[in-house]
Amino acid sequence: MTIHLSNAEKIEVLEQQRAQILAQISGIGDLRSGSLVERYRRCGKPTCHCAAEDSRGHGPSFSLTHKVDGKTITRVVPAGLVARTQQQIAEYRHLRELVRRLIATSEKICQVQLEANKAASTQEAAKKRASKQNLKHKSKVKSRH
Repeated sequence: MTIHLSNAEKIEVLEQQRAQILAQISGIGDLRSGSLVERYRRCGKPTCHCAAEDSRGHGPSFSLTHKVDGKTITRVVPAGLVARTQQQIAEYRHLRELVRRLIATSEKICQVQLEANKAASTQEAAKKRASKQNLKHKSKVKSRH
């Protein structure tokens, strides 16, 4: 069963969706873009445990990598801040998804407004044509008498 809404009802529903998205955006906490990478490294000392063939190396250490003005920036993240950094990256991704949904909803609102305006213009033009036809018909009737 399909429910058909008027343009005004569609706009109202879409505006409610937009308001919900904006409310979610206002609740976003600290955020940062980028990727968090877990790294292991070898120190280069031949007698160190990391020199063994089956060793992962020293670590893990964590690096946050992101772009700034087209350049890749890498920052070391202390182990104690890894969970917090992961949450900030998750908030950033959540914000991007909310913005994507906000844009899509806004575009739908604009499209329904265009359709409503087009329908109103078409109805107005039809009324004008009908009015002109009635005037012509009345003129002919009057001239016969």
